[in-house]
Amino acid sequence: MPAPSHGLPDGFTAVIDRFLRAMVAEKGASPLTVKSYREDLLQLADFLLSAGCRGPGDASSAVLRRFAGGLHASGYAPATVARKLASTRSFYAFGQREGWIRTNPAKPLRGPKRSRKLPKFLTGEEIARLLAAPQAKAPGGLRDRAILELMYSAGLRVAELVGLDDADLDLRGGTVRVRGKGRRERLGIVGAHARRAIEAWLASRPQRRSVAGTRSAMPGTKPPQSVRTALFTNRLGTRLSVRGVARLLEKHLATAELSRRASPHTLRHSFATHLLDGGADIRSVQELLGHKSLVTTQIYTHVTTTRLLDAFDKAHPRAR
Repeated sequence: MPAPSHGLPDGFTAVIDRFLRAMVAEKGASPLTVKSYREDLLQLADFLLSAGCRGPGDASSAVLRRFAGGLHASGYAPATVARKLASTRSFYAFGQREGWIRTNPAKPLRGPKRSRKLPKFLTGEEIARLLAAPQAKAPGGLRDRAILELMYSAGLRVAELVGLDDADLDLRGGTVRVRGKGRRERLGIVGAHARRAIEAWLASRPQRRSVAGTRSAMPGTKPPQSVRTALFTNRLGTRLSVRGVARLLEKHLATAELSRRASPHTLRHSFATHLLDGGADIRSVQELLGHKSLVTTQIYTHVTTTRLLDAFDKAHPRAR
C-alpha cells in the first residue's frame, strides 16, 4: 500500500475533523488516540480517492475489504492492522449516526487475531531495589521516590500520574483520585510507604506554577477554584511530563542495577501481578486498574499461572 499523500479534498478532511471532535467530546479520547485515529483515517481517505470515491460516503464494503487487504499485504503488525480497521469501523458508525451513509460498509471488517503477550513485571525484590534507588539528598530524589512509590502503590498509568493535582490526594484516607481512559475516574490506594514518600516530597517541593502558568496562591490564602496545582513538577516548577517520568525511571533502574528492560507501565504490571500472587481477587484488581472489561485484567492470571507451572516443573519430582 503506498504511503499516504494527504492532498485531500475539503470534504474528506471536514468529516474526519468532525469525527475526531466527537471522539473527544463523547468518549474523552486522549490526544494520542486522536493523533492515531487521524493518521489512520487520512490513510483511508487516500485509498478511497485512489479507488475513485469522491467522498467517504461512496465507499462500499468491497472497497473497504480491498483497503483491509492492502494493510495486511503491506506488512503492518497485526496490532496496527487491528487498530486501523477499528478506526475505520468507528468512523463509519459515526457516519451512520450523522446520516451521510445509510448502512455501515465497514461493519463486516474483521481485524487479525492477535496473540497477547504476557506483560513484563519486576519481582518483589527488584521492586524493593528500584524504590530504594532515589536518594533523599540527591536533586529530585524525594520527588522521584514519591513518583515510583505512588505508581506501584496505585497501579497508575504514566499519563494518569502526571495528570494528578494536589486536590486529588487524600493522604489521611489513603486514596488518590485517578482520571483514567475515557475520562473514567477511580480511586487508587496510597499505601503507607507511598504516603510517607509523598509527604516528604510535598514538604520539600519548590515554588509551583498552576497548569495555566500562573503562580500558586500565597501561603495562608485560598487559591481560586480554576487554579490546578500539579502534584509532581519539574525543576522549573511546572507539571512533569510523560517523557520526564520515563527518563527518571531509566536513571533509577541503572542505579538499582536492574538490567532487564522496563518502562513506567512495568510498575503497573508489577502492581497487578503481585496483588494476584498475594491472593487478591480479580474483580478487585480490575477495579483498582480501572479496566472496563474483566477480559483485559485476565491477562495477569495467565502470568501468575505461568509462574506456578514453572515452579511446579522445577520442584516436583514427577513433573517430567
